[in-house]
This record gives sequence, structure tokens and C-alpha cells, in this order.
Amino acid sequence: MFDIFKNMVKEEWRMHSSLFGHSSFALFPVFIFLFTFFVSLVLPVFREIVTDAQIALGIHYFFLLVGAMIGAFGLMGREFMNRRFGQASLIAYSSRVLPVSERFIFANFLGKDVIYYFILYILPFVAGFGLAAEIVPAGMFSLPSTLLVLVLTLSLSFAIGISTIFFLSTVYAHSGKISLICLFILSFLLLHFSGNLSQYTLYSLPSLSFFLDPSKNQLLFSGVLIFVPSALSLIFLKIDFPQSQKSFSNSFSKLCSFLGSYRYAAFVAKDSLDLKRSEGGLGKIVFSFLLPLVLVWILLSALARVIPALSTLTLFALVLGVLSSSMYNWLTEYDIFASYAFLPLKVSDIIKSKLNSYLILNLVPLVILTVLALKNDPSALIPSLLLFLTISLYMVAVLVYLTGLSPSINLYNAKTFALYTLSVVPLLILNIVMSMFGPYYAFVDLLLVPFALYLLGKGFNKWDLNDCRCF
Repeated sequence: MFDIFKNMVKEEWRMHSSLFGHSSFALFPVFIFLFTFFVSLVLPVFREIVTDAQIALGIHYFFLLVGAMIGAFGLMGREFMNRRFGQASLIAYSSRVLPVSERFIFANFLGKDVIYYFILYILPFVAGFGLAAEIVPAGMFSLPSTLLVLVLTLSLSFAIGISTIFFLSTVYAHSGKISLICLFILSFLLLHFSGNLSQYTLYSLPSLSFFLDPSKNQLLFSGVLIFVPSALSLIFLKIDFPQSQKSFSNSFSKLCSFLGSYRYAAFVAKDSLDLKRSEGGLGKIVFSFLLPLVLVWILLSALARVIPALSTLTLFALVLGVLSSSMYNWLTEYDIFASYAFLPLKVSDIIKSKLNSYLILNLVPLVILTVLALKNDPSALIPSLLLFLTISLYMVAVLVYLTGLSPSINLYNAKTFALYTLSVVPLLILNIVMSMFGPYYAFVDLLLVPFALYLLGKGFNKWDLNDCRCF
């Protein structure tokens, strides 16, 4: 039975390498290593502001989020493969033709994800972190034994993220509307009580607690958070095999008439129906956007108590602008230009239509930010909204220029991801530093608007010239 696991690993490699090229995908962990190494060289500066425990807190929760996001992407893999490659599918969705149970296949699927991305993300990250610790003073992170424990605990955090999202998706599969309502209520409750949470509450994550103070109980609790949700998900696993034919009522005409004579009305209507009818539907907004936002808000609320100079609302607006760019990925994830090749359209026309849909989707984070600002700091509402809008515009402009209609694919190319990181990370660090001088620094970010518009124009021309080779 080990053959299924082995073939899943091969499948993952072949799928990615066929999309990005063997060398480009193989260099991705090398870039993670180099990026972590160079960022970690400034550890002495960070340690003047935050403690080693707070650095550990940040990286453990980061890998918790990474695990959740990768888990969500993996569970949408069947639809991704069908849209991109016709009738091709993943081994995980082939239980009808394999003489093994669906539960066994998905158990292998979970194990494959943990091990595969352990090699792709966690090992390069810790290796870069450890090499930098040999060069600069790094406190507790300079000890080889600490780095070995870090490999274990980051893997546990990653696995907790995957198992949690797998469990939530199983609940959603059985009772979509009820689970969505419960998750919305839970999210609002967490946001409401986040202001009363102690900074020490965040250290209750068992993988983090084990790293800071190793004990059998924390290791056991980490295992419980991984295996219990995974076991429940496998026991109540639900896979809906689509019928040979589906039918829907004509919602397209209604949406087009609602949007009126708007130039991109038909495209926006199509994007809306694609998002609604794709696997996950509205669940994507919850699993891929709202839940991470709730966790980010809780983390930033606790961080503000440690570093009072940091504004929770300003930093949240910054993170919100970054995360909102993932909506552009949703809109392009299952769409290819070949679908429009028979129409008198250019690639730039399709990109512009996606950007229009992107602007409409951004109403969701805009409302969230407005509510939080009015509740916590009404005086910072305008600068926070301004920061969110400018960062969101800049992020999507960079995505369009570098990846066109295929951000989910092209970002796994090591060169493209390096350019994307160099375009984004310095700006985010600068914004974090400037936020310590008050929220009104956000007006400086208005300088990003003309540059973002220029970048969009260059991106439109670039992909119009390369459409025959890239799509």
C-alpha cells in the first residue's frame, strides 16, 4: 500500500514541474533558503525590539497559516486539474477505479502533503535560519539542539493547520449552510473578544509551547490536534462524484441585466457564477480569507501589547491589503485565455475584467476594516482605509505584471517568486516601521498609486505580446 503514497509524491512533483518547469520548481526551496538566510541576518536588530519567544511565536503561527492554506488548495485539486487538463484528475479522487477505500487514499493524501511541503518549505526555512545563526548573534536559535526542535515544532504547526482545515471542510461538505453560519458567528465572537485576550494566550499553541518548554504533555497535545481532526475527517469523509451532466437555471442573464450596460458586465457575471459553482463556493471566502483574517487580528492585538508603538489597526490594514490580493488568484485559478480565443479579445481585456471583479470582491475586506476601525479607533478609519486600498492596488498590479492570468501557477517559478518578493517585502517592512510614527503616514502611500497604474499598463502590453506563448 506504500505504492499509493509514493505515486502521490511523484504526482505532486510532475504536476508542479510540468506547470513551472523542472529547474524553476526545483529552485523554489533554494530561494526559500536564501531569502530566510538574508532576512535572518538582521536578527540582532529584531532582538532589540522583540524577544526570542516572540520571534518563535511569529514563525510558528506563520506555518500554521501556511498549513491551512495549502490544505485548502489541496482539497480543491480535483477541480483545478479538471479545468486545466480536461479529464485529468488526482490520485486522491480516483477511489472509484482503485481497489482501496476513499479513507485510505485520503490518509495517504494528508501524509503526502505534510512530508512534501516539509521538504519544500520547512527544511529550507530552518536551514537558512540556522546558517544565519552561525554568523550573527541569534540567542537561543544559535543552538543546534534548538534548531532540531524547531524543525519538529514547525512541522507540528504545519500539520495542525492542514488537519484543522481538512476537518472544517468535512463539516462544510456535510452541512454547508449551517457550518458557514457557525463559522461566521465564531469569527465575530473571536473578533469581539480578541481585545480581552492576554498575549500569553497565544503561547498556548502546543507546538509553540513544546518549543519553548519541551514536555511530553505538549507533544501529546500537538498529536491530538493533528490526529483527532484528521481521524474524524476520514471517518466522516464525503466525496461527491459529479454526474455526467449538470444543469443550472439561467442566472447569467439575470446578473447581466442587474449590472446594466456596464462594459465588463458579462465577464463579472461569469466570474461570479464560476466562484459560486466551483468547489467550495462561498466556503472559499471563509476558509481562504475570513478565518486567516480572524487569526491575524488576534495575533496583532496581542502583539500591540508587547510593542505599544505598533498600531493594531494600521498593521491589520496592511495585512488585509496583502491577503486581498489572493482574491485575484481565485478569479484566475480555473480560467485560461484559450476559453476566449475565438472572441475578438486580447489578454489585457480578460485581465481588466478580472480586475473589475477583484474590485467588487474587495468590498468584503473593506467592510471588515470599516467595522473594526469604528469599533476600536474611529480616528484611524480614513488612513487605514487609504493604506488598505493603496497596498491592495499595488499588490494586484505586481501580480498582473509578473503572472498575468496565471498567478497560482507562475508564482511557483523561482525567478518570478523572487521578483515578487523583492517587489513586495521591502515595501511592507518600510510600512511597518513608518506605522510606529502614527497612522497618518498612510498618505505617503498615495505615491504608490501612479506607479501601480504604470505597472498595470506595462503588464497589459506584456501579456498581449506573449499570449500565444503563455496560454
